[in-house]
Amino acid sequence: MPASRRPTREELDAAMGHTMPDLIGPGLRVLFCGINPSLYSVVVGYHFARPGNRFWPTMHQSGFTPRQLSPSEQGALLGFGLGITNVVDRATATADQLDDSELRSGAKSLEAKVRRHRPRFLAVLGVGAYRTAFARPKAKLGLQPETLGATRLWVLPNPSGLNAHYQLPDLARLFAQLRHAADEA
Repeated sequence: MPASRRPTREELDAAMGHTMPDLIGPGLRVLFCGINPSLYSVVVGYHFARPGNRFWPTMHQSGFTPRQLSPSEQGALLGFGLGITNVVDRATATADQLDDSELRSGAKSLEAKVRRHRPRFLAVLGVGAYRTAFARPKAKLGLQPETLGATRLWVLPNPSGLNAHYQLPDLARLFAQLRHAADEA
């Protein structure tokens, strides 16, 4: 689907429950982990593609990318040592359509993926999802005391436009903290 065309209501409805392929390669500095793919992303075939999602502007403003990439340029992330996956593979209209058991099950699959690919950092985008999925009810943003093998865990706010608690400058500042840690690791 061309990136400039918006999916129809029928296409979005048909995407419910479908999955997105991970963007993972060897030697990643950071594997970014969304909660689950949006219907919009599944239809267009790119992570964080829904209009209003602030992932791509945040990646640039935090210094992870030299310019703002469009979702259709997601493959360029691998060249920067960055990748994308999700806690839960199933697409939904909103993340609140996932139940706790689905998040916990997704965390187990994610742990296996991280142990197999061994990124330096796993950055989970959503503190509530992290708390539920990893049974860490008091987790806060930032570096976590736990690791997955040699992979360090970092929690960041969800960049979805639906998350009004964090504006773009806040997201960029918090993502930049991870970038600094990843650059030093």
